[in-house]
Amino acid sequence: MNTHHRPDIRLVVTDMDGTLLDADGRVPDSLWPLLAELNRRGIVFCPASGRQYATLADQFAAVDDGGMVYIAENGTYVVRGGAELSSDPLDPAVASWLVKAVRGLVDDGVDAGAVVCGKRSAYVERSDEAFMTEVRKYYHRHQIVEDASAVDDDVIKVALFDFGRAEETTAPALTSLVDSHQVVVSSEHWVDVMSPDANKGVAVRRLQRELGITAAQTMVFGDYLNDLQMLDAADWSYAMADAHPEVRRRARHQAPSNTEDGVVRTIRRVLELPPGE
Repeated sequence: MNTHHRPDIRLVVTDMDGTLLDADGRVPDSLWPLLAELNRRGIVFCPASGRQYATLADQFAAVDDGGMVYIAENGTYVVRGGAELSSDPLDPAVASWLVKAVRGLVDDGVDAGAVVCGKRSAYVERSDEAFMTEVRKYYHRHQIVEDASAVDDDVIKVALFDFGRAEETTAPALTSLVDSHQVVVSSEHWVDVMSPDANKGVAVRRLQRELGITAAQTMVFGDYLNDLQMLDAADWSYAMADAHPEVRRRARHQAPSNTEDGVVRTIRRVLELPPGE
């Protein structure tokens, strides 16, 4: 007797860089028809990223009818239908300390820069083209300011970009915050510092409660250390084939890499949807 049952997936959450986006950092064209199919089936699709909300909204503007959900800034800012669903502000004193700490690292020869992430905008002091090229990828709405340690905004995260390896240089300089805050290496070059209560997993669980969806009805895709907690929030958790080793250990399943359209292919396979055109 055939006992196969297609899982009752109601929520699909995916990281962006290294997970959904292709090798050139673009949303794959194969996603658009899949989103239409998920919408028809009443399945919520949610990007979850260290990227700014404004950046995510721009990337999905062509298909967002005003009802999409975004987990932005590594879970510190969640927006549904253009309205804030939740946020986890960072203590302004901590944000100020981080900006000054990065200034100290730079004085010691570390090639790095800080991005103070507010709800309205991102703020940077460093303005050279190499650094701004990285900032523009993730923060479409940004301002160059003289003193990023005192901005007039609700700060939700401070992101540190290290032109070297963040895990080896920048992150160790923040050990004094590890016990009191979320200090997450989100890629080879980025470290994010957030409220102690903020991460992508907390954001996913809040969204599940809001929508009345269980972990058994949730599919999550990730590739790096900032994705670990949200993988724990889903029974259908997938590490990309080339994910960080710890992510591969934590996830229950593996998907093909982002360069092989792994997210789209896996969703279609698990939900038994026909291949896209």
